[in-house]
Amino acid sequence: MKPGTARVNGIRMHYARGGDGPPMVLLHGWPQTSHCWRFLAGPLAETYTVIAPDLRGYGHSDKPPDGYDKRTMARDVAELVVSLGFGGAVGVVGHDRGARVGHRWALDRPEQVGRLAVLDIVPTHALWQRWDTRLAASYWHWMFHLQPDLPELLAGKDVAGYLRYFFERWTYRREVFDPATIDTYVRAFSAPGALRAGFDDYRAAFPADDAHDSADAEAGRRLTMPVLALWGAQGLLGELPALEIWRGYADDVRGRAVTECGHFLPEEQPEVVLRELLEFFAG
Repeated sequence: MKPGTARVNGIRMHYARGGDGPPMVLLHGWPQTSHCWRFLAGPLAETYTVIAPDLRGYGHSDKPPDGYDKRTMARDVAELVVSLGFGGAVGVVGHDRGARVGHRWALDRPEQVGRLAVLDIVPTHALWQRWDTRLAASYWHWMFHLQPDLPELLAGKDVAGYLRYFFERWTYRREVFDPATIDTYVRAFSAPGALRAGFDDYRAAFPADDAHDSADAEAGRRLTMPVLALWGAQGLLGELPALEIWRGYADDVRGRAVTECGHFLPEEQPEVVLRELLEFFAG
């Protein structure tokens, strides 16, 4: 995978690219960067042109003070793919926040997304609708990150300690987050503006993303391309009926829980995820 930088939608976006086939885009989540695809990018590049960007506000990409609603972040990625000479992507794979960007991209520009894989999420709109004490206990960080200034103040005093909390609590196979891997992510979120940008990603979930999602629901807009939903059996979704929920938002959904896996599927169970992706995108 070779690094690159493109000027898209008013920002400089860093990406890694490899392979020489139909384009496949990999979108990371929080608290990570495109580094999270290190186990999957190479094998996928044997069949596809793999494009793995650092999303707006993450990694080596710009960290502007605005534009963290998923519509804008999806436009970033759409423009990146076009700037690299492609009309769209035969496949988009998103994990965590990246899956929310991929979902929005597929809704706003369905002609650019052939197939969509979403890892360890349900739609943002569905999550807000189902909010109860159990979800609040699992997704407490959403409400914390929504607060202005406070997360930067508290987490900024110990970036490593804050991120390590999630890499321990959200994993089943904790050994995959060795010191070198954690240090890579800690360095990324210790860069100027990085913590704030990551929290701004969450701050956009309400009201901006919720307003966009609610408008789609009222208009009856659904995903029309095939969708693969995978989640960790020991991940954040817990007892949520993920497939049933996704079928309320998409016409063609398949998927399953991945056993012995927490939230971070691309790193905890890369062999299983690779097998599922290759089968799904082969059609």
